Amino acid sequence: MSEKKNEATNITEVANDETVLARFGKRQQLRRGFSTVSAIGLTCALMLTWDVLIMTLQYGLQNGGPAGLFYGYIVAWVGATLQALVMAEMASMIPLAGGPFNWVSILAPPWCRKFLSYLAGWISVIAWQALVAGTSFVCGTIVQGMLILNHPTYIPQRWHGTLLTCAMLAVALLINLLLGRRLPKFEILMLGVFIAGFIGILVPITRLSTHKSADEVFKVFQNLGEWKTQGLSFFVGIITAVNCFLGFDATDHIAEEIENAAKVIPLAMISSVTLNGVLGLGMLVALLFCMGDIVAATQSATGYPFIDIFTYAVGSVRGGTALTCTILTINIFSLVGVVATASRMLWAFSREKGVPFSRHVSKIHLGTRMPIVAIVVTVILNGLISFINIGSSVALQAFIGVFVAAYYSSFFMCAGIMLHKRLTTAESAIPWGPFRLRRFGVPVTIIAIMYTMIGFIFSFWPYTPAVTPSNMNYNIVLFGGTILFALFFWAFWGRKVYKGPIVEVQGSVIEVI
Repeated sequence: MSEKKNEATNITEVANDETVLARFGKRQQLRRGFSTVSAIGLTCALMLTWDVLIMTLQYGLQNGGPAGLFYGYIVAWVGATLQALVMAEMASMIPLAGGPFNWVSILAPPWCRKFLSYLAGWISVIAWQALVAGTSFVCGTIVQGMLILNHPTYIPQRWHGTLLTCAMLAVALLINLLLGRRLPKFEILMLGVFIAGFIGILVPITRLSTHKSADEVFKVFQNLGEWKTQGLSFFVGIITAVNCFLGFDATDHIAEEIENAAKVIPLAMISSVTLNGVLGLGMLVALLFCMGDIVAATQSATGYPFIDIFTYAVGSVRGGTALTCTILTINIFSLVGVVATASRMLWAFSREKGVPFSRHVSKIHLGTRMPIVAIVVTVILNGLISFINIGSSVALQAFIGVFVAAYYSSFFMCAGIMLHKRLTTAESAIPWGPFRLRRFGVPVTIIAIMYTMIGFIFSFWPYTPAVTPSNMNYNIVLFGGTILFALFFWAFWGRKVYKGPIVEVQGSVIEVI
């Protein structure tokens, strides 16, 4: 009896989801299989706050030190929570796979709707493709770092890292193609691995290492970048904490694969930021108490200081390797979800004819009801990008850093338009979803935008004032280049074919909104 009741509930939810899609002129093409738990698993797998914190710890130690890292983390957690609340409200209102560009297209004033939604779409595509590049590169070079740790005679070459990156992309491609229909269950497994990995690393390093005093952790600020003031150094280093709270809107890009999406997406966003924030704070405090010498912790022959921190904490190379393998496993799981999410974003924008070869990229495989072409394009594109590492690892790192700038600029655009909508439109005329901020909407959005501006500005900042070609932050060059390409495509082709959301079914109310 209970099974029949659950089945009837699922059918009702799917029918409601299809009604919501039809309201915005869209028809159901993808298979809905994500539940609340699997949606949270996907988002946690993409954010990986405690994992990202471990891998980028050295930048916050250079600029800010232990105390700067701790207080900067609190600021970033609060800021990300406010961002999540703003995005959750828009996702609840408009649960479409395109996310930001759909929100902009429907909420923006008619006179600028078409161009701004096109720009938001390009920025979102760039952001998620950059995250694929970053995650796959991390996976490949962690393997290379373990080789350096365990084989002192090994001479690392950049092309080794590139080949390992391509291998990781191949793994992610196979899992997405062969197990794509079971991706929701895979993400539930990922949620378990995410939590188990946290415990598996936290316990050994806290039990086996020597500990610093509380004063050394919460009162010691560092300015190893040699900036003019400690305050500026703090803001340069805060990007470490900012990087730990990205990707919480992943569930919105699989909105058309989630049952009861308008309610589940906000819950998944807010739950993921909360869970990641708690685990990340626990790992940060543990690392700061157990990491040993601060200056040594910012340098490593492996390319990843956390490998040396692990080895120091447990007192053996084998132990350090075992803990590093845990990090590697979690990142490979994460890469699978990142490829899935990025491909859905690419597919959604292709559906509106927003990118070159849209007719092909937007195809759905009838047997699996998956955007297989978009998945393959995502993997091939990032495989080609990884070859940049052979010529210059700095250039590839800059491309990876574009994710922060693109992600934040996309949020800034969406939040700004939502704020304008609130201030110029009667509340009764706004098509609110199940999740709503109500009277807190305006102050929450304003503070979230202010935080976003700080993260956006410092994503382009160098880590030291003594800038050289080898340590320069090239993010602004690549981000500016991609925006110029988008504008070029708009001028010569996009403005002719891109019309905003294409109406696939009759009876939509896009224009009314």
